[in-house]
Amino acid sequence: MAEERGEINGGFSMESTESRWVIQEDDEDASDIEEDFDADLRLRRHPSMLDSDDEDNAEQRLIRTGPRIDSFDVDALDVPGATRNHYEDISVGKQIVLAFQTLGVVFGDVGTSPLYTFSVMFRKAPINGNEDILGALSLVLYTLILIPLVKYVLVVLWANDDGEGGTFALYSLICRHAKVSLLPNQLPSDARISSFRLKVPSPELERSLKIKERLETSLTLKKILLILVLAGTSMVIANGVVTPAMSVLSSVGGLKVGVDAIKQDEVVMISVACLVILFSVQKYGTSKVGLAVGPALFIWFCSLAGIGVYNLLKYDSSVLRAFNPIHIYYFFKRNSTKAWYSLGGCLLCATGSEAMFADLCYFPVRSVQLSFVFLVLPCLLLGYLGQAAYLMENHDDAGQAFFSSVPSGAFWPTFLIANIAALIASRAMTTATFSCIKQSTALGCFPRLKIIHTSRKFMGQIYIPVINWFLLAVSLVFVCSISSIDEIGNAYGIAEVGVMMMTTILVTLVMLLIWQIHIIIVLCFMVVFLGLELTFFSSVLWSVADGSWIILVFAAIMFLIMYVWNYGSNLKYETEVKQKLSMDLMRELGSNLGTIRAPGIGLLYNELVKGIPAIFGHFLTTLPAIHSMIIFVSIKYVPVPMVPQSERFLFRRVCPKSYHIFRCIARYGYKDVRKENHQTFEQLLIESLEKFIRRETQERSLESDGDDDMDLEDDYSGSRVLIAPNGSVYSLNVPLLADFKDTSNPVLEASTSEVVSPTSSIPPVFDAEQSLERELSFIRKARESGVVYLLGHGNIRARKDSWFIKKLVINYFYAFLRKNCRRGITNLSVPHSHLMQVGMTYMV
Repeated sequence: MAEERGEINGGFSMESTESRWVIQEDDEDASDIEEDFDADLRLRRHPSMLDSDDEDNAEQRLIRTGPRIDSFDVDALDVPGATRNHYEDISVGKQIVLAFQTLGVVFGDVGTSPLYTFSVMFRKAPINGNEDILGALSLVLYTLILIPLVKYVLVVLWANDDGEGGTFALYSLICRHAKVSLLPNQLPSDARISSFRLKVPSPELERSLKIKERLETSLTLKKILLILVLAGTSMVIANGVVTPAMSVLSSVGGLKVGVDAIKQDEVVMISVACLVILFSVQKYGTSKVGLAVGPALFIWFCSLAGIGVYNLLKYDSSVLRAFNPIHIYYFFKRNSTKAWYSLGGCLLCATGSEAMFADLCYFPVRSVQLSFVFLVLPCLLLGYLGQAAYLMENHDDAGQAFFSSVPSGAFWPTFLIANIAALIASRAMTTATFSCIKQSTALGCFPRLKIIHTSRKFMGQIYIPVINWFLLAVSLVFVCSISSIDEIGNAYGIAEVGVMMMTTILVTLVMLLIWQIHIIIVLCFMVVFLGLELTFFSSVLWSVADGSWIILVFAAIMFLIMYVWNYGSNLKYETEVKQKLSMDLMRELGSNLGTIRAPGIGLLYNELVKGIPAIFGHFLTTLPAIHSMIIFVSIKYVPVPMVPQSERFLFRRVCPKSYHIFRCIARYGYKDVRKENHQTFEQLLIESLEKFIRRETQERSLESDGDDDMDLEDDYSGSRVLIAPNGSVYSLNVPLLADFKDTSNPVLEASTSEVVSPTSSIPPVFDAEQSLERELSFIRKARESGVVYLLGHGNIRARKDSWFIKKLVINYFYAFLRKNCRRGITNLSVPHSHLMQVGMTYMV
């Protein structure tokens, strides 16, 4: 028997391995409990025995013993395939407009890379001749062609999750096709959400099924996959720190070219001021960012191309020879180790490639591709060619290659537009970081934080205050402690290539599992791009001791936060599954649940999607009264971007009708916005419940000629239907009920404690209609009496015999994160007068 203790708003402790709930008569010896389980089963098969004597129910109480399998462990509801939502075809004109808008949202980061790429490269590998310039230029050109163009624009963008990009979007896509999530809350009904799109089988299906089976049966592979996703996400968050620092510092650094008296310390102070302003205005949102800053980025790209063409014509057009990759060989032959060091600077020309994928929210893939191929890439190539042409005759200006190559008459306009572009790029990357954290939070990999939606039109435009100021603080520390462009560039390269490698691995898995394309193509993709990125990574890691190690420490801290939160959350959920309350025992308690049923509706919130949460047993053993209607509500995030409102709620009846207990699972996608207040949520939930009951009664009437021998368990396991708030009813591919006969005692509208004997002479149809009206009237009166939110806060503590590391992680790190994260109920803005909270502590 597990040790337990408890109090309202206090603590309740239990062991996680052996405890379960059973009913014990006051005069019953504990040693006879196991012998009575057969009798419990007979009671369940013949529920008329259950309520034959109400006085016996008053004698019963709950105790806890070992776990057992329960019929309510199945999912709440199984929904057949619903009509899928298809995107409307976008006209060519609309695609052009969208392509123009992508400039300010998607390409700000990669568009500002000419500010610092050559400067960092030639500091690591000084120019010893024009051949070095051609070799460095050739490296930049082919890096741009291979990584942003071939890998991302032509391949990775197609791996989006219904229009959503980023590391967690890839993880969500994989989770949808294989059960690789470590949290055991997947339901078969999730696969029937209209946005839950799966790939049609292909000739490569057999290999895909083998990979799927291997992933699903190997806990080690699941953990490795999660670690890769968390590592990539931590690098994306690190990008949110380095991008503003690098972009702003390099653009403000142009002052040293225009004004000789400006020193590096002054550049740093001006950059700090710009960063403070940048993060301070982040809270005002980016609802019109595409149209507002699109023209600014268009002018910037046109300026790059114009300056490039000017320098090509004025200085040396022979740099076009750099398109011959032989110059890369000559560059490494002449510079050997220094050339390898310079790869870290070369990688900077591809920064923002991952941002193209992560920011893929509101723009079709085709629009992003059109923008990059026909505008961004040509302008970038011309910009780098022009800088190289200038440097062919001005080797000494390599430290400020971009601003030095700007014609004197256009310097200040170019300086202004460069700083605007840098601020736009920084803000877009910060917004992408917010989006990434929201996705990870929804999938259980990041502590809940306050999220503010800055746009009513675009739900993905969000603002997270804690993360915003945290990024600002780290960026300021970064700029003040490492003011060298070389060291910041190296840190930038570490963050960028880190997430690139994770994306390559995940997209390779998508190719094998989902796209099911030929293995030769998959191997070519992985070998070419992973090999290229590992080469870049080796270069930036070699210089990590210079100061860029700070970004690795930051990424490691973010990784640990996400991993500890995921580990603790999974452990807590698995423990709650083991401690769930048996439905057999609920039935044996009787319709009064062994206590007084007070008028009103109790919404018991818990993360459990299968079974009756143990916290409900704590309510029954602690409180003298429970509400006349109980709804177990579980807020669940499924691996899709959005769940249509018509498919939001799943319902199932728990126990006989006289108990008035229901299960409700509210499903959300990782991009869904939970803006509804508690009153709206209550209204939607009650409306859906009423429609569920009407549909249930309708199905009983249609199936009244079924088999009379169907037992009660089948009745309740078959009671599965989806009723939308808008009235939509989804037909099922299995019978809902089979000749259901309510053998339990009907309950008066006021309270479940009053019993009325059933009248057998009433025709079945008329009796069903009367029963429906009684139940609907009961729900309305219960709602008029008030809705109370019953919150069960489950905490976990490591057992005394656990390892020291487990105690440290669970008792301190996870406990600290859980204590300081945002409570889930705050999203519904429930007033304190409607809250009742009970804390439980599980010993794991």
